[in-house]
Amino acid sequence: MDSEHWRAVITAAQAGDRRALDELVAGWLPLVYNIVGRALNGHADVDDVVQETMLRAVGNLGSLRDPDSFRSWLVAIAMRQIRDRARRRTPDRLEEAPASDFADLTVLRLQLEGQRREVAEAVRWLDDEDRQLLSLWWLEVAGELTRRELAAAVGITRQHAAVRVQRMKERLETSRGIVRALDGACPGLRELTGRWDGRPDSVWRKRLARHIRGCGYCGGTRESVVPAEHLLVGIALVPLPVGFTLSLAFGGKTAVAAASAATSAGWSAKLLGALTKPAVAVTAGATIVAGGAYVVTQPPDAPPPRAAIAPTATATSEPPRSSAPPAPTPTPKPSRSATKKADLYGTVVDAVDRAPDPDTRPAALPRRPESGITSTGGPKAVMQHRGDRVTLTGRGYVLVRWQISPGSRPGPLVMPSWTGLKGRLFHVASGGSRRMDDPLPGAPNGYATGMGGPDIGYAVLPPGTQQMWQNEYFYLDGTVTLTQNERGCDYGLIVFPSDRDAVVRDIEEGPADGALRYGLVRDTGTDSAPVPQYVTRETPADPATVPQRSRV
Repeated sequence: MDSEHWRAVITAAQAGDRRALDELVAGWLPLVYNIVGRALNGHADVDDVVQETMLRAVGNLGSLRDPDSFRSWLVAIAMRQIRDRARRRTPDRLEEAPASDFADLTVLRLQLEGQRREVAEAVRWLDDEDRQLLSLWWLEVAGELTRRELAAAVGITRQHAAVRVQRMKERLETSRGIVRALDGACPGLRELTGRWDGRPDSVWRKRLARHIRGCGYCGGTRESVVPAEHLLVGIALVPLPVGFTLSLAFGGKTAVAAASAATSAGWSAKLLGALTKPAVAVTAGATIVAGGAYVVTQPPDAPPPRAAIAPTATATSEPPRSSAPPAPTPTPKPSRSATKKADLYGTVVDAVDRAPDPDTRPAALPRRPESGITSTGGPKAVMQHRGDRVTLTGRGYVLVRWQISPGSRPGPLVMPSWTGLKGRLFHVASGGSRRMDDPLPGAPNGYATGMGGPDIGYAVLPPGTQQMWQNEYFYLDGTVTLTQNERGCDYGLIVFPSDRDAVVRDIEEGPADGALRYGLVRDTGTDSAPVPQYVTRETPADPATVPQRSRV
């Protein structure tokens, strides 16, 4: 949802609209939970601090003068509650172990691997003050907060915030080195840690960092270290735990007392009912919206991600056509024999796709039921490397945006693949104002089209593959995993859960708005709508080996 929507919701909630208040609390609760959870690293007090933050926000909502500042106002309240909690801690509570390590929750629920996992685990080695700042910076990098909001929450200037963030990042990088070293087999490190009780703290961080700096084994990196901010891009919010119930949200009070406290704070019966149930459902359509972002959910029985294996698919080396294409050819209809089986659906599209005339307006997009899509990559999954993947679940629309960089490495494309499909998946529309082989007048550095040019080389599609547009839209009713199989040519994908209104807006932006062409509707509104070419219900070890076959 955009800021205009939230402005209307906040204004309505201030005027006493209970339904708007429900939406406001449910929508922003995950953001508060992530800030508090990371700042306290999953300590048992997380639920109390989250509850206190939301109660104070609800109780003081009338004092908020500018609805546009709600997010920074809410984050500042959360940070004050975190600091107040630190001041209230008594000496006998300083050594309490976390109820559930938030680093482990981040790794488990977002299915982080490699250096992303390393960053999450390094959080354990930070001091409280650094962890509080990291809880905000993490969300800034992920696109949930701005630097202005970060600085306001900490109560410092943006210039001072830049200095504080840089120092925190340096200690985070030191902590990443410790995580890598502890995973190694250095005899000297084993001897040093023989006296360690296994609990990270600043004293042992300094001792281990000193050893690593002087150790040729621990100090030598066996792979290039990616900056933390690059790893955090696209990582969304950790979902609320399934056990996060109303009694927990109100400090462990009894259900009657909690309900009484909630009612006096302005919480409606609808919200009370929602909070007494699991906050993260595992049904296909479950979503939580935080500041307009779809929150990651991972069903507990979902299989772990497989290790990426080098793709083996091949492609031709002929450059794409960049001239104006002829009129579109009719889409082949499924044969009678193919429609006899109830488990077969979709139109065969394994042929070169012919673009419509740029001035051809798109047909009306059929209306399909929507309950929302959840994504293990969050609201903006950035997939830039072979083996990156995102699992989508629910009923609704998904945007896959193409980013091709033949200037870095032209050559044959190994197309992304859709695996483990349960339910149905349709290719419903194409947009983004251009096909990737459309000419780019005045483009620099030898680019003739979005696929490259004669000076730098072209990105080349496998034979018979549809020419992709800048934005490709799909409709899912079920669950499926999309894997980036980049190999011969440098390309990336950005995956956004979307909705029908956004699809219509995109494809209607035609030449009159300065674009190269209107979009294209592919959806027939029935099971004869096309499906992606590289889709399977199987879960192969190498997703790049999925056959180019459109019927499922």
